[in-house]
Amino acid sequence: MKIPGPDHPIAIAANPNRVRISADGVVIAETARALTLKEASYPAVQYVPRDDANMALLARTSRVTHCPYKGDASYFSITASGNTIADAIWSYEKPFPAMAEIAGYLAFYPDKVRIEELPGS
Repeated sequence: MKIPGPDHPIAIAANPNRVRISADGVVIAETARALTLKEASYPAVQYVPRDDANMALLARTSRVTHCPYKGDASYFSITASGNTIADAIWSYEKPFPAMAEIAGYLAFYPDKVRIEELPGS
């Protein structure tokens, strides 16, 4: 386990905008409670509470990856409009203590889904 710091900063902040995730024209998630995670030089990632996602469209896969800063990530595929998008979502269900804020949230690959930021409500 590595701790974020000056050599690898990670910041988590509430996103003031609504975030809508869709695939094949189907809304997978929409929330006013997204967290924006900015890690080192990587693009910012929107983390969405599971309560604000249509979990009936998601299926856990066997894929697991490890981040030395966040912990083990589980993956989900999306089935929308008859199509399955494999491993389109990841989630840190039990992240390391420094990243506890994202526990159970969902993050989406922007090349597999449409991620929109809409004016806050």
